[in-house]
Amino acid sequence: MNPRKKVDLKLIIIGALGVGKTSLLHQYVHKTFYEDYQTTLGASILSKIIILDDTTLKLQIWDTGGQERFRSMVSTFYKGSDGCILAFDVTDLESFEALDTWRGDVLAKTIPMEPSYPMVVLGNKIDLADRQVPQEVAQGWCKEKDIPYFEVSAKNDINVVQAFEMLASRALSRYRSVLENYLTDSIKLSPEDQPRSRCC
Repeated sequence: MNPRKKVDLKLIIIGALGVGKTSLLHQYVHKTFYEDYQTTLGASILSKIIILDDTTLKLQIWDTGGQERFRSMVSTFYKGSDGCILAFDVTDLESFEALDTWRGDVLAKTIPMEPSYPMVVLGNKIDLADRQVPQEVAQGWCKEKDIPYFEVSAKNDINVVQAFEMLASRALSRYRSVLENYLTDSIKLSPEDQPRSRCC
């Protein structure tokens, strides 16, 4: 693909309240980390332009609120998304146990076409000592669901770029295959469609 060809991708980052979704996003987009962020109400959007596989990608990343009372509103933001980051806090077992609900919510609200809807799981706050979710447990959950897993720290910038770019890469592959399917479905010019001319 031509690098001058721009592809816009909408990515969403979801998970329970306080897992560090906003911190992860600001670390990725702005290379900054603040100890205190206000709770995201609804959603906020940050953009970042990257070049991947010779293609310029404009990532529009939606940071969603994790509070239960915003759940139904937040799920309206899933529509039209090209990929999703599921985030949890390794020091908070409940945030990990909620992943099933979040994942189910996304899959119910998006209409995945083949290949399947891209997701990555981020276990954030690995810089903290009071870990409650063992790495093997998180990896096991992700392996079962065939989702890549990253242990990350928004604070120390560990694996943040790798995680976002893995999702962007998978979302781009899906975008391309959906486009190809769309084009081949709409323009089928095979010899059988042509009237055969008969000679004398």
